[in-house]
Amino acid sequence: MPSRPSEDEIRRIYGETIDPLFGFVVRRCDGDRDLAEDITQETWLRAVRDWRANGVPERPLAWLSTVAARLISNHRRHKPSESLNETVSGGSQAPDQAAEMEREGRRSLVTRAMARLPRAQLNLLQAFHFERRPIAEIARTHELTERGVEGRLRRARQRLRKIIESDPETKEYEP
Repeated sequence: MPSRPSEDEIRRIYGETIDPLFGFVVRRCDGDRDLAEDITQETWLRAVRDWRANGVPERPLAWLSTVAARLISNHRRHKPSESLNETVSGGSQAPDQAAEMEREGRRSLVTRAMARLPRAQLNLLQAFHFERRPIAEIARTHELTERGVEGRLRRARQRLRKIIESDPETKEYEP
């Protein structure tokens, strides 16, 4: 049985894993930072509780990512759905519900388009837009200059725009 971690070891693992874990969670929460923060916090609460009792797993980030993915899945499963009365009656949707459906459609479109980007461009867009990491930090992480990151982000956005414009479902969302 692994030994119980010290507070210093938990802090060290936290420092090493919090950014990659949050990035993982925020991408899977469609950029909803509040939800991502809640899930990341709950994941770490569970980790500390479990690790104090059972020891730190061999691959802490993998353990954390698995717990976070399950929490996200549980959140989606328990999310309130449309009422049965509205479904059966085919009643009109409230304006905020219609707007939410449009946002969901746009998210789906962007998600499909992002899946078609080269991995390097996808990583930069996710780091900047979803994880909200500063250009300087992205530059250090990717061993690029800040201007290099800015240029690559611009080209990635242009490519994403072209992919979206070529998607047949885009026509539904034109103003």
